[in-house]
Amino acid sequence: MMFGTDDISLILRAVKFSADKHRKQRRKGIEELPYINHPIAVAETLWRVGEVRDLAVIIAGLLHDTVEDTDTTPAEIETLFGGQIRALVEEVTDDKSLEKAVRKRLQIEHAPHLSKGAKQIKLADKIANIYDVAFAPPPDWQHERRVEYLSWADQVVAGLRGCNARLEENYDTVMKSARMKLDEERAA
Repeated sequence: MMFGTDDISLILRAVKFSADKHRKQRRKGIEELPYINHPIAVAETLWRVGEVRDLAVIIAGLLHDTVEDTDTTPAEIETLFGGQIRALVEEVTDDKSLEKAVRKRLQIEHAPHLSKGAKQIKLADKIANIYDVAFAPPPDWQHERRVEYLSWADQVVAGLRGCNARLEENYDTVMKSARMKLDEERAA
């Protein structure tokens, strides 16, 4: 599929919007990378690994954390990027007014009911997060918390399966590497 000039313009506008919204944020990992690296990695994983060519899914991947982690509203996403992208972003957005344990449980429960595009975004997000938890974890995350995160991610991903074989295979590879890394740490 070829993207036209308007499509590329929309992608670049989404990158800029996401970068502006996340400009003061850093990832929790030990390297404290600029937060924008994460949504770009999610979109890149969708494109390169998952071979996703749905423009709305790629753009929603770039914007997936804006409503959850910044002052962005769903209405703002819709005004700038359209209703389809707003709907995808909302599908993958946790309600931060809920307790963390409830949000985690709801991700497991809601995963099987997401649209195909939202499942793909969620899967690419989990791939990026699992890699970070294993290889560049937040300094305050003890080993057990990291192991628990991987187990929880597996429960979420169980409900996402069937959406994209390439992403699922990549998830399995990254998860295997992550578990090996944590097993090595435990043995050391």
